[in-house]
Amino acid sequence: MSKHLDVWKVSKIYETPSGPVEAVSEASFSIREGEFVSILGPSGCGKSTLMMMMAGLEDVSEGVIIERDKEVTGPRPDVGLIFQEATLLPWVSVIDNVLFPVRILKRPRRDYEARAHELLEMVGLKDFHQHRPAQLSGGMRQRVAICRALILDPPLLMMDEPFSALDAITRDEMNVALLDIWQRHPKTGVLITHSIREAVLLSDRVLVMTRRPSTVVCDISIPFERPRDPRIVESAEFNRLCNQLRGYIESGYAADQNNRYRSAAAAVATTE
Repeated sequence: MSKHLDVWKVSKIYETPSGPVEAVSEASFSIREGEFVSILGPSGCGKSTLMMMMAGLEDVSEGVIIERDKEVTGPRPDVGLIFQEATLLPWVSVIDNVLFPVRILKRPRRDYEARAHELLEMVGLKDFHQHRPAQLSGGMRQRVAICRALILDPPLLMMDEPFSALDAITRDEMNVALLDIWQRHPKTGVLITHSIREAVLLSDRVLVMTRRPSTVVCDISIPFERPRDPRIVESAEFNRLCNQLRGYIESGYAADQNNRYRSAAAAVATTE
């Protein structure tokens, strides 16, 4: 498979009143066409920042991101984005929310209405197309957000912890729904998540990032075939992979704590 995304020594440095803060440090990896890759790491490590740079919504401080042989320099319509909050327009219907990207790009609505209804039927919301977001549960609103992200059939879908605000049962249901969507509409995907089990269930590969300034320290291939049976979560291999990833995350945390301890000790020593 050819490369869809190539991230090469990418760093992000924010200028603050107290000085520069490095959020991401020389992260490098590639994602192939049609591959689903999850990015794991501690809270606040820069996972979302990295995704925003990959989507062209944040500038790169150093390094380069290439998508299909072109450098990413800004937002583009061939990327579907799903965030933690559904961010639907509360004053319009479900179907109008799904078709909102069509309206923004000033494309003919009639060319996409059939696809919008097809997507809503696929996620179990066929009978809710005229409802307003306030009439839906959190899981239903997130399903609408997925349909909105897919309405233009983007070759690349990026998701920033899209199910983290949902209860455990609804989150499991959304994971199964996403597996089904991916089978019907395969594309390249990037998922930011804190859930190791979610990453292993959904992904072809899982990347692990360190604490800030973060970089990629682990790249594990997930061996399960597609279409993927959700019951793999009960298998010994699934739990072995989860434990392996947990070990990488915990060892990265321990190394970070040791580095902080050494830095603090050195600072004290220089003042004595």
